[in-house]
Amino acid sequence: MQLLRCISQRLRDEIPLTFFVGVMSFLTIVLFNIPFFRFVLDNVDYKSLNGLIIVIGLVIMMLIANAFVYYLIFYISNIVGRILLSIFFVANSIAIYFINTYNIILDESMIGNVLNTNYSEASSFFSFSIVLYVLLIGVLPSIYVFKAKIIKETWRRFIKRSFIALVFILVMIFANASNWLWIDKYSQQLGGLVMPWSYSVNIPLHYIHKYQSNRQEILLPDATVKDNEKAIVVLVIGESARSMNFSLYGYHKNTNPLLSKTENIFHFPATSCATYTTAGVKCILEHQNTNELYEILPNYLYRNNIYVVWRSVNWGEPPIRVAKYQNYDYLSNLCHDDDFLGYDEMLLKGLREEITSSDKNKILIVLHTSTSHGPSYNKKYPPKFEIFKPVCSSVELSKCTSEELINAYDNTIVYTDYILHRIIEELKALPEYHSTMIFVSDHGESLGEKNLYMHGVPMSFAPKEQYEIPFIVWVSEGYKTLKPLDNLSQGHVFHSILNFLSVESPVYNEELNVFK
Repeated sequence: MQLLRCISQRLRDEIPLTFFVGVMSFLTIVLFNIPFFRFVLDNVDYKSLNGLIIVIGLVIMMLIANAFVYYLIFYISNIVGRILLSIFFVANSIAIYFINTYNIILDESMIGNVLNTNYSEASSFFSFSIVLYVLLIGVLPSIYVFKAKIIKETWRRFIKRSFIALVFILVMIFANASNWLWIDKYSQQLGGLVMPWSYSVNIPLHYIHKYQSNRQEILLPDATVKDNEKAIVVLVIGESARSMNFSLYGYHKNTNPLLSKTENIFHFPATSCATYTTAGVKCILEHQNTNELYEILPNYLYRNNIYVVWRSVNWGEPPIRVAKYQNYDYLSNLCHDDDFLGYDEMLLKGLREEITSSDKNKILIVLHTSTSHGPSYNKKYPPKFEIFKPVCSSVELSKCTSEELINAYDNTIVYTDYILHRIIEELKALPEYHSTMIFVSDHGESLGEKNLYMHGVPMSFAPKEQYEIPFIVWVSEGYKTLKPLDNLSQGHVFHSILNFLSVESPVYNEELNVFK
């Protein structure tokens, strides 16, 4: 108690810069880095000497490294230091809320998810708890940062202490050389949990890589259409749909009451190549899984004289270069008087008329849904589809019971079942076309398993709930049959659609085609 009173008095008086940055570094660890050290303790034998060295070494390293960076910033400019440190505290408070609530890791892919989130999705995460986080551990420390009476140090003392801190950091790094392999093994998780450097480093990395990916796409070799038969493909890109909650895949609850009674329905076990939307959608649309920016399916077919329509109530897709790009605003104008305004059923408005208006015989329709995206699962379907009750109505998913959370999610699958059934019925009403519907999700979803929620965990250690996805195909009678395949990937979409539309291309891969 005496020590605390002494520190409290010291903080009210004029305070040397060295002491101030030390206190700020300590607060950064205590307020924002508990998940970091919880992960460390879960993955080392802290009762052993080596495990204890790792834990103590990381604590000391973080204390000194944070203090060293704060020290440099404040010495260069007192006002810039106060502003930056306040921003760090507020941003840290928001980040730690999401880490604690959803067990996320703020690596580069998760930063991409955050920066690609639109207003409607972002607002769905709002809760009273996040306000408390921001006020208590974001705003309050920031007020002190601006009120603190900091004594600036001489340049000689600055040089001396900076040199000592830098040498100490280097000594600590090399003294723990035997543990470099352990740190390297968990570098992605550790880097995504350490505050404030997880987002400070990964935000610039995201924009650097985004800039690189926005370069001119690499055009694929020209394709040719081999026949003039009328054929249509409706590709439905699911959002956060995991196969284990589809009764078609053996789930114990009847989440597919319509598809299970539909003829010519085929379903395959499949996996996504990523656990977040931007990468998952790109993987569905490209001819091979690559970091390069190759021409994606809708752009490629449109350039090669196929009638292409892209309809989306979602976001995060690669650049779409087709004449018929119809987003949420466009669709909401079509559906302004309909009960399903705001739900994914908007994608079906005028769909048959869109198809019949085509002056071409080969048609691709892409419907990019948002049906099973959390955290507000209960708001993703109309009330009449609330089949399973009770449901989770909180954005803080850990506060819901497992039953409530899974019920709400399962209702989104029931709604997906209905939408897919509606699409099939629309296609059946066009007997002059050979038609198929392909449904594949961008990734899966965690619903509290292993204390994880939603998605975005790096693939290197993602749970199966986040990458085992449905791959469902319906075909009209008498045109195509399907191969008896197992373990499909999202890469099967591109080549299967080329095959169905009789498109001949040098990049076509028969091994990734589902049709005989």
